[in-house]
Amino acid sequence: MAKNYLVIIGGPTAIGKTEMAIQLAKHFQTVIISADSRQIYKELNIGVAKPSIEQLIEVTHYFISSISIHQNYTAYDYQKDVHSLLPTLFQKHPIVIMTGGTGFYINAILKGLDEIPSVSQKTKILIHQLYKEKGIQFLQEELQEKDPEYFAKVDIHNPVRLLRALEVIYETQKPFSYFLNNKKKNNNYFQPINLWMNSSREILYQRINQRVDKMIEMGLEEEVMELYPYRHLNALNTVGYKEWWSYIENDNIDIQAITELIKRNTRHYAKRQITWFKHQWDAKEFYLSDLLNSNTFFDELVSFVKSKIND
Repeated sequence: MAKNYLVIIGGPTAIGKTEMAIQLAKHFQTVIISADSRQIYKELNIGVAKPSIEQLIEVTHYFISSISIHQNYTAYDYQKDVHSLLPTLFQKHPIVIMTGGTGFYINAILKGLDEIPSVSQKTKILIHQLYKEKGIQFLQEELQEKDPEYFAKVDIHNPVRLLRALEVIYETQKPFSYFLNNKKKNNNYFQPINLWMNSSREILYQRINQRVDKMIEMGLEEEVMELYPYRHLNALNTVGYKEWWSYIENDNIDIQAITELIKRNTRHYAKRQITWFKHQWDAKEFYLSDLLNSNTFFDELVSFVKSKIND
């Protein structure tokens, strides 16, 4: 019986995952599942570097612009939705591509998550008020005290992850890690092939800077202005958007300063992604040289995938 293969391309933001995934999908005549917790929102476009309309036409993508910023969507929801879709996709495509920089989404598919208890609106308001009054350091210290196990794993600079964990902890009086399942499940119907794209910091930072400049040219400011009334939502507490609030509210800050701040925060975000993929994920590393558009790199990816399929 032929196996089904999920080829997962991970790596930091701006490394070129989308372009490489599209090339692989075209080569193997298949589709792409996004593992990006920001591109999943309909209302976020330029600031999350979604695939272009042309790219979306080239290859069918799933979990791009599929929910609203007003919806409460978790990694557990993503896990359920992907595992509901994949068997159908495998009926037509023995190989499916998944790509994205959200390690928590990727782990949810590979390892599985237990269902996280629902949280009352009262608890959510309480935690968010504490964050507003005391800042991210309070969230970090509170999580470290109440759940050191999860604190050691989570991106402690991501307030969305910290808020979610503390909401559950306050609601249930149990550590958030209590509800996480480290045993693999639900994926016995496919074989994962994990690919990790990396590069020198110099190349990565150059690509990040170029991407941010392009976002500004494409009209990121106008997109942010439309989203400003919803700035309190978790979906907008993310790099590329949150930097603009002070610009909108303070005439003394110019767009150049905001652009540089987005570049800096994106570099920090990329560094955290690299740390996660290096320490939390078992994958074959492919290192980008200065020849970012070289066919050699793509050929190496294809050869590796074929070797795993033919094992």
